[in-house]
Amino acid sequence: MQSEKETYRENSISLGGAVAMGTGVMIGAGIFALTGQIAQLAGPLFPLAFIAGAVVTSFSAYSYIRMSNKWPSSGGIAMILQKCYGPGAIAGGAALLMALSMVIAESLVARTFATYVLRPFDIEGGPLVPALAVAVIVFAFLVNMAGNRSVGLFSLIMAAIKIGGIALFGIAALWSSGFAFAAASETSQSYGLTGFIASTALAILAFKGFTTITNSGAEITEPNRNVGRAIMFSIGICVVVYLLVAYGVGSSLTIEEIISARDYSLAQAAQPALGQTGFILTVILAAVATASGVLASVFAVSRMLAMLTDMEMIPHSHFGMPGPIQRHTLVYTVVIAATLAVLFDLGRIASLGAFFYLVMDMIIHWGVFRYRRADVGAFGIVLLTALALDAIVLAAFTVMKLQSDPMIVLYAAVGMIAVFAFERVYLSQWVAPQVAPAPAHAHGD
Repeated sequence: MQSEKETYRENSISLGGAVAMGTGVMIGAGIFALTGQIAQLAGPLFPLAFIAGAVVTSFSAYSYIRMSNKWPSSGGIAMILQKCYGPGAIAGGAALLMALSMVIAESLVARTFATYVLRPFDIEGGPLVPALAVAVIVFAFLVNMAGNRSVGLFSLIMAAIKIGGIALFGIAALWSSGFAFAAASETSQSYGLTGFIASTALAILAFKGFTTITNSGAEITEPNRNVGRAIMFSIGICVVVYLLVAYGVGSSLTIEEIISARDYSLAQAAQPALGQTGFILTVILAAVATASGVLASVFAVSRMLAMLTDMEMIPHSHFGMPGPIQRHTLVYTVVIAATLAVLFDLGRIASLGAFFYLVMDMIIHWGVFRYRRADVGAFGIVLLTALALDAIVLAAFTVMKLQSDPMIVLYAAVGMIAVFAFERVYLSQWVAPQVAPAPAHAHGD
């Protein structure tokens, strides 16, 4: 493993490389794992949920961009939280929620990999799904152990393959259907506004990979300009790809068929649209996309946990393992991700990730608004809009989950309470006293 000094190199990532990194992390789980689940909540309007998710994410990105422009750092989200709240339990707890949401994303993508790989054999459940999910997580661990250069090269190649392949799938599916959108409901079921807003919570998960760019701020060339540009370019590319796929799936399947095959909806849509060959190619593409997504996510989480350890925001134990901290956090990451992949199905994993991420995101917006908007020249109205949009989406998602799966709401609540209670005990204060609030009149550039 490379030393910590070699790991973080200034000006080592170009604007194009940052965009490729962001889209590479985003595209994968958002399409293969979440399309069917979003359709289940939003109904025939599910493609529009991706647009709604992009709008909310764009407002959210404002806080990250303003902070990264002022203080570009490889600390990323941990740096933002510490600048806002100081080294206290709020910053530590929110940063840990982000790290856990990234680990959850690993489990989500790993389960998706297993689900798609088993589709040609008509296997939809059973022990093989978690077994394969754990196997791909272990594979990602081994590649990461080979060094950061292996991770970077492999991730960039896979990003190009999966973005091109997924876009071609959407275009081919639409072409074969004569550009007709078939995803109407065969029943009189009403999905409603609450269901659509709740589906946006899952769509946001499809875009949250932009934070990977924030976490590499100090390494991007001209970071004060390029971090924000890379984030917005990445979101824009993903919107186009997601809409192509959503309409491609909707051109082949009804809503009921999409929901029935929600864990493998792209493969299901490929068969009537493109035949058996298209079905097999989609399965292969899904395997490539999800495997590379797990690889990138394992690296990103282990790196973030190592950064939190260096910033003394979380405790660390070697457990007798040799080597640098990031190697230890790599082990912790794959163990937690593998455990989640075994214990939870795709729906519950995605829901847990949505709860953790939205709460963390709201804490960041409030922190920037309350303490740093004058320092970074941010418009208060934009920050409050981002906060309000997150709150509306979180409320709708919670209502829907209380109706359909109340236990996952309980798991999420207990998990978040445990995280903040742990950080309060470890750091002994909520907000560091040296953090001064921004003047109330400071609201713009």
